Amino acid sequence: MWDKKEGRDVAPGSFASGTGYASASQSLPGTGRLVNIGQTIFIKGELTGTEDLTIEGRVEGKIELKDHNLTIGPNGKIKADVYAKSIIITGEVLGNAYASEKVEITNSGVLQGDITAPRIVIADGAQFKGSVDMEKGNPTPRESRQQRTDQVKPMQPVKDDVAAFKGPMPQQPQAGQADKGR
Repeated sequence: MWDKKEGRDVAPGSFASGTGYASASQSLPGTGRLVNIGQTIFIKGELTGTEDLTIEGRVEGKIELKDHNLTIGPNGKIKADVYAKSIIITGEVLGNAYASEKVEITNSGVLQGDITAPRIVIADGAQFKGSVDMEKGNPTPRESRQQRTDQVKPMQPVKDDVAAFKGPMPQQPQAGQADKGR
């Protein structure tokens, strides 16, 4: 493939960005592919995949990598709900994080949204504003809310019947009578 803007060949499976390339590259042997999205890339919409992903650019919408790892790099700025096996946040995320294994916010990471994961790590210096749900089974958000409402049991009514109280009622001293016995 020829990159008209840069005037050079581009490897298949990659695409040119303003300062470099976003490409698929091999990760550790046996772990599958790792995809990088560069700093100058902006994606608006739904991002899904079956590979580990590192984002250094901007994404607005939804990110879904159910059985794979997602890393938000130090330059990454995300406005999306993110779904992945493991999520590491070094950049900024404005949205909810749903992980089947772990969510980690590093010391430079920022997350404004709720976390649903069985394990979380929030480093000293990280910024987090939201709630945490650490359910082991990690159901989807809709199932999670439904299960919680099913588990809520109504409270027993409080008996406000004075006759049900056995024994004498304690007498309260009236104003000015507290010192009479002295």
